[in-house]
Amino acid sequence: MPTIAVFPGQGAQEPGMGRALAEAFPAAHQVFEEVDEALGEPLSRLIFEGPAEELTLTRNAQPALMATSLAAVRAVEALTGRPLAELVDFVAGHSLGEYSALAAVGALAPADAARLLRLRGEAMQQAVPVGEGAMAAILGLDVATVEALAREAEAEGGVCELANDNAEGQAVVSGHRSAVERAVALARARGARRAVMLEVSAPFHCRLMAPAAERLRPALAEVPLRDPPVPLIANVTAAPVTSAATIRELLGRQVTARVRWRETMAFAHKAGISRLMEFGTGRVLTGLARRALRGAALFNVREPAEAEAAARALVG
Repeated sequence: MPTIAVFPGQGAQEPGMGRALAEAFPAAHQVFEEVDEALGEPLSRLIFEGPAEELTLTRNAQPALMATSLAAVRAVEALTGRPLAELVDFVAGHSLGEYSALAAVGALAPADAARLLRLRGEAMQQAVPVGEGAMAAILGLDVATVEALAREAEAEGGVCELANDNAEGQAVVSGHRSAVERAVALARARGARRAVMLEVSAPFHCRLMAPAAERLRPALAEVPLRDPPVPLIANVTAAPVTSAATIRELLGRQVTARVRWRETMAFAHKAGISRLMEFGTGRVLTGLARRALRGAALFNVREPAEAEAAARALVG
């Protein structure tokens, strides 16, 4: 059965995530130890115990979510006795989830992924002064309409761009707070089912993140990165890629570029994917897949019992 493994992005984090996996599977526990050692601090304690407000900080949330996703992968690998790359046909990750995806199939070492995500999180947080940027979710309008109203909002001053094209009728705009607020008002006037400001710490995936991209590029250039053994469907292009050199370049562009998740799922549908497994906390990506991959078998892998169900499906 053609299968894609997907990995969630920021916003899915919650205290206690991954703890049961770490307690049940030594290989999962080892992931958290590797990340702690790479960062030189007990991030696992924050992941397992909170507090939530500290875990939610971008510099913590990004490596924490990667570690939790990778722990779920290691649990399934322990149960099947096979590496994930032998069990799936594609991988994809939402924003920071691309780093999780690459680590999951051995293209990027977990320690290197943790250090890159710590740097990425700090750089993204520091790129725009607190309070100057914002993001908003717009539901019920097609992507062309959202792009048009973002341009209209931007024409009056400031930056406003389509940041996440998550699913049909579900998009996120990002930029200067005043421009994003204008976009919300325009969306409501155009008949959006919902248009709301999001509680985020920075305006991700727009050109205001250019300083963060510049800080990240030297680290991306130096980190050991191997060709993934299965294709990564990249956020920036929504197309499969297996070249480490290309992936390096795309990860640099990804900080300021749109997350093309709707198109990623459209590609998966055309590729005949009939099973999707979301590794890590939350259920956002399986939720988005329900319409895009109608009839596909959807699995969340967050707890030991879910890891066991996923393993049975993969080797059954």
